[in-house]
Amino acid sequence: MSGVRLIPLQCPRCDTPVLAKLDEVAWVCEQCGQGMKISDERGTDAMDVFFSAALPQNKPGFPYWVARGAVRPLVRSTYHRDSSEEMNAFWATPRLFYVPAYALEIEKVVAAGVSLLHKPVRMEPGARTAILPVVLPPEDVFRVAEFVVMSVEADRRDALKEFKFDLKLDPVQLWILP
Repeated sequence: MSGVRLIPLQCPRCDTPVLAKLDEVAWVCEQCGQGMKISDERGTDAMDVFFSAALPQNKPGFPYWVARGAVRPLVRSTYHRDSSEEMNAFWATPRLFYVPAYALEIEKVVAAGVSLLHKPVRMEPGARTAILPVVLPPEDVFRVAEFVVMSVEADRRDALKEFKFDLKLDPVQLWILP
């Protein structure tokens, strides 16, 4: 017979109670600034959280999972003109993938990811500030990044018919951006 097991949510550095809501998956300790991942099985695990130097004061920052990723196109066919040269040039070097980690509709998550893929944010660390709740688990980043790649390719003006690719992502980091 299995009983209910309560796992206290405490900061792994200073033992301050974590007042996270049920859907939150990461947190920053208000006392010491320690970042942590929240787990149903283990409670809290320390993790790095980076705050952008571009964050405005007195406004909450937006949490994003950020990972460097490489896309290797495998198959691409279209109904109109061929844009393979444009596609190959775009994906020739690894890029930073940004996935909003706060509550947002999936269409807006993908749109933000596409926008930031085209116009990356400067990743300079800055001072800690308040943040919106982190509700998207890092395990979902790969699937969202795949949607972002497909959206980039679907946006080309060649009437995409089929696109297959290989995506490799480095480990994700939690960044707080403006």
